[in-house]
Amino acid sequence: MTQRSEIGSDGAEPRGGPVIDAGAELDPVHPVAPPVRHRPRGLSAAEVAERIARGEVNDVPVRSSRSTADIIRGNVFTRFNAIIGVLWVIMFFVAPFQDTLFGFVILANTGIGIIQELRAKKTLDGLAVIGEAKPTVRRDGASGEVSTSEIVLGDLIELGPGDKVVVDGEVAEADGLEVDESLLTGEADPVLKRRGDRMMSGSFVVAGGGAFTATKVGREAYAAQLAEEASRFTLVHSELRSGISTILKYVTWMMVPTALGLIVSQLVVKGDNVKDSIARTVGGIVPMIPEGLVLLTSVAFAIGVIRLGRKQCLVQELPAIEGLARVDVVCLDKTGTLTEGGMDVTELRTLDGCDEDYVRTALGALGESDPRPNASLQAIIEAYPDREEWRCTESLPFSSARKYSGAAFSEGDGQSSTWLLGAPDVLLPPGAPALREVDGLNELGLRVLLLARAAGELDDPDVAAGARPAALVVLEQRLRPDAADTLRYFEEQDVAAKVISGDNAVSVSAVAGKLGLPGAADTVDARKLPAERDAMADELAANAVFGRVTPQQKRDMVGALQSRGHTVAMTGDGVNDVLALKDADIGVSMGSGSEATKAVAQIVLLNNSFATLPSVVAEGRRVIGNITRVATLFLTKTVYSVLLAVLVVCAQVEYPFLPRHLTLLSTLTIGVPAFFLALAPNKERAQPHFVRRVMRYAIPGGIVAAGATFTTYLLARHHYSGPGALAAETSAATLTLFLVAMWVLAIVARPYTWWRVGLVASMGLAFLIVLMVPWLQDFFALRLVGTTMPWAAVAIAAVAAAVLEFAWRWVDRRFPA
Repeated sequence: MTQRSEIGSDGAEPRGGPVIDAGAELDPVHPVAPPVRHRPRGLSAAEVAERIARGEVNDVPVRSSRSTADIIRGNVFTRFNAIIGVLWVIMFFVAPFQDTLFGFVILANTGIGIIQELRAKKTLDGLAVIGEAKPTVRRDGASGEVSTSEIVLGDLIELGPGDKVVVDGEVAEADGLEVDESLLTGEADPVLKRRGDRMMSGSFVVAGGGAFTATKVGREAYAAQLAEEASRFTLVHSELRSGISTILKYVTWMMVPTALGLIVSQLVVKGDNVKDSIARTVGGIVPMIPEGLVLLTSVAFAIGVIRLGRKQCLVQELPAIEGLARVDVVCLDKTGTLTEGGMDVTELRTLDGCDEDYVRTALGALGESDPRPNASLQAIIEAYPDREEWRCTESLPFSSARKYSGAAFSEGDGQSSTWLLGAPDVLLPPGAPALREVDGLNELGLRVLLLARAAGELDDPDVAAGARPAALVVLEQRLRPDAADTLRYFEEQDVAAKVISGDNAVSVSAVAGKLGLPGAADTVDARKLPAERDAMADELAANAVFGRVTPQQKRDMVGALQSRGHTVAMTGDGVNDVLALKDADIGVSMGSGSEATKAVAQIVLLNNSFATLPSVVAEGRRVIGNITRVATLFLTKTVYSVLLAVLVVCAQVEYPFLPRHLTLLSTLTIGVPAFFLALAPNKERAQPHFVRRVMRYAIPGGIVAAGATFTTYLLARHHYSGPGALAAETSAATLTLFLVAMWVLAIVARPYTWWRVGLVASMGLAFLIVLMVPWLQDFFALRLVGTTMPWAAVAIAAVAAAVLEFAWRWVDRRFPA
């Protein structure tokens, strides 16, 4: 592999030596530098303008949200809105205004849903621009960052470790350029690229550097359509939304035959009054539809996105909020997650009598040889600036799998030397004297690199064999001030934290110990981990800290945890984390991380604050826990509405309710309370099997409510007679249904807080006001007649409440979630 060097705009040679032909000799590295060739200047300003005019630009849509038209269409044109819309129009012609209120509620719900999703879209799109990758493009000989959408056909795009290939192209320069195409091809091994080789969008650089010419941009690029489809607004694919869709499908199947039976029975029973028959039929159909449940789910997710957006957290795929709420294991990369990106050189220890000044010169030259230094090398560059005494002739870029980098130099006195810089336990054989010093430093939580002089040539596959240690470079990592509190939060929430790092195991253990991570003292060297998945899963279950983990092992460890039924989140910021981030249930990247990690992660912490993670977990738990809670309210209403309709059809009696009655009941026992409950704090970990968890409460609740209400209705039919009998019967039945529905609300609202008690009490007070204020009595056609039947209705509701308590506790024991 040859050192890539660039001529600066002033004509001077930059660090690393002369410009060389990167296409001639790439693998293996040759000790003799190839001939100097001209550095491509890229497109001129005029050529760029010409291509923009022709539309040859990278016009791929911004990921993160669906369009405004899609949001409006998705909220307006729903199956249940169509059903309710038709019923609403019918009611305008056959019933008073009070019986059309359900239609206005749907309009309000739809409007709220659209507004909240548009707010979420604005937040997402704004954050996406902040977190957007900025490729480096060379134009007119000068390099500069541009937006991905500003790349044009023929642009020369520069690459370095961690950079994502954003368009298709052809390699123009290559300096040990290794590209991971696993996200496209499934092939895990990096591909070495030579000049003229094809570059595919969606791949990323794992080692080396270079540049490529864009040959396909926009939707013509290999991965553009794939990426566009994968990164669309994906709320509908969450487990929660899938569960709701399943429920709605079954509701539709139940609703159609029940509604038809209700229509026929009411026309037969009330054959002399068609308008009243239609009104009561509609009153029976409308409450079967849990239309507010879909709205409330959308609103809850949208508000969650907005809340997280205010904390500089970009949710690239909305189900990530839900997924992170279900997480029970979080895998943390030490560097960049528990520690800050920067490092400081705290000590230089020479070995085997090496001259310190000579070692400093070698370190300075090594730093200058790499055009894209990582955090460790950047600290060395700052501590030991290059004296320009040595000239780099060849270089070996750092690789996460190799764990060292290297360079060959022509020294000022005409001598040549080859140096390696990397992990001491990789470059030295076991038992080497220097490793004892390294272990002592690692136990203090310090990071140690070994500078060694290679005995062979840089192109030798075993270049590290026989390397002579020259010095230990001791680096101190900066711990994130919020890391300890975040780890403590996960511990309190029963989320297991696993530190998985490529660094020395002892060093990782020391850092984890400083942060108070349970099990930090028992660190595992990943080189000793079994490759078999079950055995690896056993090791992961027994330990919390792992060092010397390769990128492929990180991926295998995520898979091993998932094989045991765990929901796994993976955090990281380096290119070595990409494969694991992709395979994890939830990938979390730092905003300062590589473009590759940000591209595959579902959540990007733009403020680079690890402390934001608890907020994301809490937001997810709030959304999922509360939607599960309020779904019980909506589906209990659906169950009792269907059963009441069936009972009415079987008994061949008039349907007891008009639409206005159920609009009032739904508003006070479901609509208003559900809105507040859906936005309330909730720290319970989200559980799977959403449909089963909801229906195991909704079915008994609906059965009890329907049975109690119909019992009251039948008793009232025998108690009342005369012209106003039906209105009195309806009022008694409404009282029972309201009280039972209120008890369902009281159960769902547990555990009680002052505001939950106040919410339930205020809904009861509102219904009492309707029963007491004359004009509200007339408006809702509710007037309790006499004392016997109203108190009988209360007594039946009290018995039903006791049955509900027993039934729900029995369900908890018989059908645990």
